[in-house]
Amino acid sequence: MNETLPAGETIRVDIWSDIACPWCYLGKHRFESALLAFQEQRPDVVFEVESHSFELAPDTPLDFAGSEIDFLVRHKGMPADQVEQMLGQMTELGASEGVAFDFHGVRHANTQRAHRVLHLAKDRGVQAEVQERLFRAYFAEGENMSDADALARLGAEAGLDPDEVRAALDDEAYGEAVQRDIARARQLGINGVPFFLLDGQYGVSGAQSTDAFSNVFEQVLGFRRDDAPADAV
Repeated sequence: MNETLPAGETIRVDIWSDIACPWCYLGKHRFESALLAFQEQRPDVVFEVESHSFELAPDTPLDFAGSEIDFLVRHKGMPADQVEQMLGQMTELGASEGVAFDFHGVRHANTQRAHRVLHLAKDRGVQAEVQERLFRAYFAEGENMSDADALARLGAEAGLDPDEVRAALDDEAYGEAVQRDIARARQLGINGVPFFLLDGQYGVSGAQSTDAFSNVFEQVLGFRRDDAPADAV
């Protein structure tokens, strides 16, 4: 029995995340590390990856002025010492994996506008690059994800036309695209991010380890072999 997969085998991966989600930032790096390592071993496998919008705190006012700590303590009612401990642990975990977090410098923001920029980036073929730039700007550089000037500048740094970024912020077609992503997440029962959907049917929740992602890739390909007609193997 020949277990070799045909050339050009493709795994589709849809990812729901939010720019204001530290686990999404960490999960993006773990997923990408797993993808690169897996493709070194299986160069016959191609990954088709698309990110989708999800808002963890859609009730955040567009003009909210404060840090992540302020938001969690004042807006969500969490004890300050608990918040400090939680974010401290996240900072240490990120540092151990090359992801920088500066929660004292984070300017908590409504991420609706950032998600519109990510949809523009998808249309222009630079979604992953723009998403990475926005994550770093938000968590390590204290940029305001609600500010049009900041988003235009950051988008330009990652390959977008700044005038197109500004236009996208007021383009209702991009707003509707964001809402479609969120509606699909509800239909799938997604209530937390990051969430990874492989081949449209295998869900992985959370910022899993690199090894865990690699195992999932193997399992997805194994399911295909199991479902293949007898004369196809």
